[in-house]
Amino acid sequence: MKIKRLAFHWKILIGMTVGVVLGLLAVTLHWNEFILHYIKPWGTIFINLLKLIAVPLIVVSLIGGVTNLKDVSTLSRIGLKTILLYLLTTIMAISIGLAVVNLTAPGKVFPQDKAIEFKQKFAENVKDKENSALQISEESPLQFIVDIIPSNIVDSMSDNANMLQVIFFSLLFGVAMVLLPGKKTKPVKKFFDSLNQIVLKMIDLIMLTAPYGVMALLAGLIVDMAGENPADSLALFAALGLYSLTVIIGLLIMIFVVYPLFIRFLSPIRYIKFAKAISQVQLLAFSTSSSAATLPLTMETAEEKLGIHNEVSSFVLPLGATINMDGTSLYQAVAALFLAQVYGMDLGFGEQLTIVLTATLASIGSAAVPGAGILMLIIVLTSVGIPTEGIALIFAVDRPLDMLRTAVNVTGDLTISTLIATGEKQLDPDVANQN
Repeated sequence: MKIKRLAFHWKILIGMTVGVVLGLLAVTLHWNEFILHYIKPWGTIFINLLKLIAVPLIVVSLIGGVTNLKDVSTLSRIGLKTILLYLLTTIMAISIGLAVVNLTAPGKVFPQDKAIEFKQKFAENVKDKENSALQISEESPLQFIVDIIPSNIVDSMSDNANMLQVIFFSLLFGVAMVLLPGKKTKPVKKFFDSLNQIVLKMIDLIMLTAPYGVMALLAGLIVDMAGENPADSLALFAALGLYSLTVIIGLLIMIFVVYPLFIRFLSPIRYIKFAKAISQVQLLAFSTSSSAATLPLTMETAEEKLGIHNEVSSFVLPLGATINMDGTSLYQAVAALFLAQVYGMDLGFGEQLTIVLTATLASIGSAAVPGAGILMLIIVLTSVGIPTEGIALIFAVDRPLDMLRTAVNVTGDLTISTLIATGEKQLDPDVANQN
């Protein structure tokens, strides 16, 4: 009899549970030193593995996504409109996420003494940020743009803090490939396609260690936070619940406010009909947590249930699965500010603007597979100096939130595809409105 393998999300949940229980036992039985010396290091190793793959992932994903534009004429018409609309909805999603998290402030649920403790623990980071802010105030307002352009891409790739420079280089590289004749770039495109498969397989291998990494990170985190008092760890769960609610509120605003407004005013399809037509796509995206796995059904739905012509759906939707990650971007913004609040770091307007820009550009390179959002989150956290170890908190509820944000991602893809088809007169609204 063949034994059914345990699903990955169950392994993550089990790892999380074991980590929480182990952390609470350690605090109760005074095993703190054992956890910090022999368990927590495995969590650090897992974090390092995620950091290790971040730069290769964003390079191959971005170059592969841009080269799918095929030629200059496509880029200048449908391609340009598609990218601009995708960027617009992504920026809107991030802004909504930041607005909601600033209102709910889930990280501030922690006791004030714990917030002070965390702030003292990372005082050096905060001091560095203050010095950087002082230097920026004395520089040209255009210095931010100057910093995006790398002088040495090899040097930029050696430091995850320079991810914006890596993204710029990858975009420039991809656009240059599109502008050249296909026969000249075909070997390079094949190389990056193969490299992309290798990087995705590396991610698969790294994610095999995720349950153990999560267990070690959570056990160490609870010991760090609770100290000698197990009751203090309750603040962790209260903050985590409010954080999850904040992400969910932001995602629901995208699905029930932002996308309906786009469909209502910029397309001839009634939103109720639109929502009914895409419901199966949303359910599949929810269950797989993968825009790529959902893509065949997404394209079929666009053509057969929304009346979008193949000329538009075959271009806009695959591109969207690569660069349009509204749900993921919103989650990254909320997560970054949540962790900053936990660590007692006060991010100003400039730093939150950096989150908007970094999350927007990082979302373009997010692989359309489960768990890629965590990798992109590391980029966002690093860009504003937030300690990446805090993602252990995010991992605890990442799976259900990943399912929800993937449903938002594919909804955004279909919304933009509908708008592009409407503008290009490649839409038959009767197909959707008669369903």
